[in-house]
Amino acid sequence: MTTATLHYIHDPLCGWCYAAQPLVSAAQAQLADRLALRLHGGGLFGEPRRIDAALAQHILHSDERIAQLSGQPFGEAYKQGLLADDGTVLYSLPPIAAVLAAGSLDAAKAYPMLVAIQDAHYRRGLRVVEPQVLAELAEETGLEGEPFAQALARADGHAVFEHVEASRRLLGEVGGQGFPTLLLDIDGRRALLPHHHYYGRPDAFVQMLAAQLPTLH
Repeated sequence: MTTATLHYIHDPLCGWCYAAQPLVSAAQAQLADRLALRLHGGGLFGEPRRIDAALAQHILHSDERIAQLSGQPFGEAYKQGLLADDGTVLYSLPPIAAVLAAGSLDAAKAYPMLVAIQDAHYRRGLRVVEPQVLAELAEETGLEGEPFAQALARADGHAVFEHVEASRRLLGEVGGQGFPTLLLDIDGRRALLPHHHYYGRPDAFVQMLAAQLPTLH
C-alpha cells in the first residue's frame, strides 16, 4: 500500500514556522485522509536565551516581514509585552517536549498542541517555556491536566534531546535550509517542498501538494 507523509521540521519559537502554520493546517484539514503528518522539532533555541534589546529588535523586524508575507497576526501582548520584557527567556525544548507529550497521549493532539503553543506565544504573549502555561494549553486542546503533566515530565529530558538530535539529522540528510522545512515522503521517495512560495496562499499550497500525490502513487 502506498503511503504518503508530510514531514514538518519546525520549531515552536520560529517565526517563519508561524508563517507556515496556515499551510500545514490547510494540508491537515484537506488532505488528512491521504497524507500523514509527522512533526520534527529542531530546537532553534537549544539553550535558554534571555531577550535583550538587540534580539528583540531583530525578532520584531523579522516578524514585520512575516506578517506582510503570510498575514499571520502578532498580538500586542507579544510585541509590547513578551518581547519588551528583558526577563523573557526563549527556550525551544519545553514547548517541543509539550508537543511530544501531547502526541504520546493522543497522536491526533500533537499538531493542535503545536498550533496552540504558536498562537499562545505570537498572539497572546504567553510564556510557553513554563510548564504551567503548557499544561493550560494542553487542556485547551482537550487533554487532561494530570496525564499531560506526567507525560511532559517523561518527555522533558533525554527524550526531547534525542528527538531534537534526530530532527537535525533529518534536516541535514535532506538538505533543508533551516526551519521550517517541509518534506513529502511517498514510499521512501523524499522531496523538499517549496513552501516559501506559498506564504499567505494555503489553498494554493494544498493544490500543489495534492497534485503530487496521485502522480507518485
